[in-house]
Amino acid sequence: MEKTHRFSLYLRKWGLPAFMLSPFMILVTVFYFLPVILIVVLSFTSMGSAMRWDFVGFQNYRFLFEDPNLPTILTNTLIYVSFTLGINVLFGLTLALLTTYFIQKESIGLFFRTIWMLPRMSPPVVYVLLWLWFFDPSSYGVLNSIRELMGLPPTMWLVNQPMTAVILANGLIGASFGMIIFSAAIKSIPQDLFKAAKVDGAGHWSIIKDIILPALRWPIMFVTIWQLLSLLTSYEYILLLTNGGPGFDSTVLALYSYHKAFQFFEFGYGAAVSVVLVAVAIVLTVMLWKLFGMQKIERGARID
Repeated sequence: MEKTHRFSLYLRKWGLPAFMLSPFMILVTVFYFLPVILIVVLSFTSMGSAMRWDFVGFQNYRFLFEDPNLPTILTNTLIYVSFTLGINVLFGLTLALLTTYFIQKESIGLFFRTIWMLPRMSPPVVYVLLWLWFFDPSSYGVLNSIRELMGLPPTMWLVNQPMTAVILANGLIGASFGMIIFSAAIKSIPQDLFKAAKVDGAGHWSIIKDIILPALRWPIMFVTIWQLLSLLTSYEYILLLTNGGPGFDSTVLALYSYHKAFQFFEFGYGAAVSVVLVAVAIVLTVMLWKLFGMQKIERGARID
């Protein structure tokens, strides 16, 4: 009887939350956990276009680390993630300061923030088409039109500077995410702090350095980690802009996995690249989590 009573209390306490969360948990399990398990299992097979589950152990991982293209791809990934992340965070912070702190009128700041959000709301194909026009190798391209006015011959930008083009395209569209987060954080700072600082004779740089940036510590850390993970796994803009070329000059790990799996039908090898990429992302996330001291956010408020 006592066990039945305990079970009834337990069901009354957790039954409704479990019922309400069950659709979400089912979706996460079916579309996240199961695919992850399948990819890990797939990485130990030699599955190709025949779609046969022939287990080969760690052969795909051995082939990956012996791949002569791996050093180039890892270097590209490091350059792409580092420079694009810098643009995402620093340029996003600059946009937030310009449209929230320096432009005091909310309607004007909102207008400019909306303009910067348009690429994010546009389909990737449309966004990349604008960049293809910008880097067009003919005299009709934007950059080559400027060169023609200066008496210079047109150049093939996507052949000579593919990584620069990829970093600019991804960096500018990614800055809009940081801009929104940082703008919201700046607006949450009490206006009394700004007024008191101005009364004390503080200039714009002093206000930014001593009031705004300390208040943006956690948002900056969050955006940095979020964008790092996003950049490590994203490849659609690179695929549409350069397709990783010429050669492997702009190929990153995520795009390499896509090419191996869906262009050359080496599903097992592509899955192995994906697993390595996930492992790298987890290691970097843990390192940044410790470096930034993000665990402090999880601690409850202490009342003395």
